[in-house]
Amino acid sequence: MCKTILEMKNIEKRFSGVYALKGVNFDLRSGEVHALMGENGAGKSTLMKILTGIYKADSGEIFCFGEKREFHTIKDSQEIGISIIHQELNMVKDLTVAQNIFLGREKMISGVVIDDKKMESEAAKLLDYVGIDIKPDVKVGSLTVGKQQMVEITKAVSFDSKILILDEPTAALTETEVEELFRIMNELKEKGIGMIYISHRMDEIERISDRVTVMRDGEYVSTVNTSETTKDDIVKMMVGRAVLGDKKEKSNCSDTAPVVLEVKNLNSGEKIKNVSFSLRKGEILGFSGLMGAGRTEVARAVCGVDRFSSGEIYINGEKTVIKSPADAVEKGICYLSEDRKRYGLLLDKSVADNSVLANLDDYIKFGFINDKKATEAAKEKNDVLKTKTPSMLQKLKNLSGGNQQKVIIARWLLRDSDIFIFDEPTRGIDIGAKSEMYDLIQKLANEGKSIIMISSELSEIQRVSDRVIVMCEGRITGDLPIEEATSENIMKYAMEREAER
Repeated sequence: MCKTILEMKNIEKRFSGVYALKGVNFDLRSGEVHALMGENGAGKSTLMKILTGIYKADSGEIFCFGEKREFHTIKDSQEIGISIIHQELNMVKDLTVAQNIFLGREKMISGVVIDDKKMESEAAKLLDYVGIDIKPDVKVGSLTVGKQQMVEITKAVSFDSKILILDEPTAALTETEVEELFRIMNELKEKGIGMIYISHRMDEIERISDRVTVMRDGEYVSTVNTSETTKDDIVKMMVGRAVLGDKKEKSNCSDTAPVVLEVKNLNSGEKIKNVSFSLRKGEILGFSGLMGAGRTEVARAVCGVDRFSSGEIYINGEKTVIKSPADAVEKGICYLSEDRKRYGLLLDKSVADNSVLANLDDYIKFGFINDKKATEAAKEKNDVLKTKTPSMLQKLKNLSGGNQQKVIIARWLLRDSDIFIFDEPTRGIDIGAKSEMYDLIQKLANEGKSIIMISSELSEIQRVSDRVIVMCEGRITGDLPIEEATSENIMKYAMEREAER
């Protein structure tokens, strides 16, 4: 049996008197991948922040490599061999691979000049050790997200790390890049490195992990051997009920419902090729396709984020010119970006501030924001959405991903938007929050809102959509009623390249 290299015993952490962690236990063995699972808000991130020195536990003990430890800073944990690979990569894109690996620890000539040659030589050895085929002198910005992640892993190994924490590492990767990541993880296992793997993707957990620990509501639930449990068992431990749901059997939207949005012959270089589609009142229109198919580009063009070279947009039958996101908002269209932390949220601002952001004029009098009125309006919508937050004054960065998403929806409900475009609405949120998000999207449609939902998960598209648009290489290749949107049909159209038609 592999040696235990990490033990966290009875870890507790409170914020403003409220338990974030209560009596949590976790251990890691050398050469294993130990999955840490739980709904957003279950306490996974807090536990890892304690392990990496960002937070200090109120009580409990941490043992690393047989010795009791206390971490006060990230540097403390790095020095004994603990590194974390965040979902949002921390790369400086204008620097080379070698420069990123040794950032802050540059090799110097006579203490005054950076020795790039030596850094490139040592980076090459590290890349070879990890098994990554990347040249150390190329700029990180020229690499794919997957390759950038490999550089992050190499950087972690350069600290002589024996414990790696991977937080949602495949969220932005292609299938090929996922396979490459798993190959590297298996090589690191052979070298005795223990890995804590945080993910909501069940198929990945089954493939890559040796054990699974489940947390719920800040407490430890159970640790099981992956080979001896099932997906349903893990889901039940996480949320106490089955929530994945089945494929929608028939559309909830009538064929006679009025068309609220029509896009005709939209073109933009190689990204969008002669795209035409319509959206009815109260309809959930799913957009499916492989990565790079052009789904997000279509959404961004419709919302005025990106310019398109030709095409027409009609709203409620009237030809409309949308040159900017502000134009789209005025026409009742809102876009919830897949990268909500970058484009949708002000993380250091409160729930109330974020909720009223699109409708500030309603809360300003004599040049000042009426905080009481804004907070009351934010609370009304967030209460409807069941956003979990201690108060409307809570900073958004302290909420889980699913609750952050709800705050964005509250923003557009306050604006009384008619057309919601959700781009990967459940990316990075847990299974329980996914089910809640699906129900929320259906509720919006039932209330007469019209929804475009872009998703890379077939099960998500099939569960929520009334109709499915399939794209491949910038073109629409399929327009399927939900009854015909089988996995086989969707994938057939998703791979229908123009050269093969």
